[in-house]
Amino acid sequence: MNTTRTASETLSLRQQSIIPIAAFAAAGDIARLNTALEQGLDAGLAINEAKEILVQAYAYAGFPRSLNALGELMKVVEARKQRGAQDKQGQLPSRPIPKGDALLAAGTVNQTKLAGGPVKGALFDFAPAIDEYLKTHLFGDVFERDNLDWPSRELATVGMLSALAGAESQLQSHMRISMNVGITAAQLDQLAQVLAQRVDAETGRRAREALARQLATRVGG
Repeated sequence: MNTTRTASETLSLRQQSIIPIAAFAAAGDIARLNTALEQGLDAGLAINEAKEILVQAYAYAGFPRSLNALGELMKVVEARKQRGAQDKQGQLPSRPIPKGDALLAAGTVNQTKLAGGPVKGALFDFAPAIDEYLKTHLFGDVFERDNLDWPSRELATVGMLSALAGAESQLQSHMRISMNVGITAAQLDQLAQVLAQRVDAETGRRAREALARQLATRVGG
């Protein structure tokens, strides 16, 4: 893809570090996740930000991989502390997470903002439970936590989905959502390059092709 990046459209080192962390967590590649976490903390990623990324992984790759990744982060943080590293702890969420109907309402608002409009479809009519889980658990419980900004969450999400074969439709959707929260096409092209260089060529290819499909849809629309 021939996407030109200006200095203001280049992902920061901190943002770049999120991408392989998310991909390795989703893939369950704990050995390489260890290195990615070290690099992320060195790049200025706060410990609580890394936690948020790995907690969010449950929504895309399941609880087992999320739990294993968090366990590895715990080991990395302790080892760095023993070496005398002064890592930033980072912020906790600044407000309580809603419960019950209020959580569903908040998640629906978040999903609508991220997607650029209400999310409907035959699949959600067929299986309304998954629609409710998306709104309450993902866009409610996770995206209501404001100690990791939405662009960072989307970089993580695209990294995770790129690492998962068979999630191309969801990956393309999150390319669109990423643009909706201010990530440029040039930055997403850089994301694909980071995946190709620091994860593997296949993961980078999925991201690159999803971005191309999304850009074609925007031109066609």
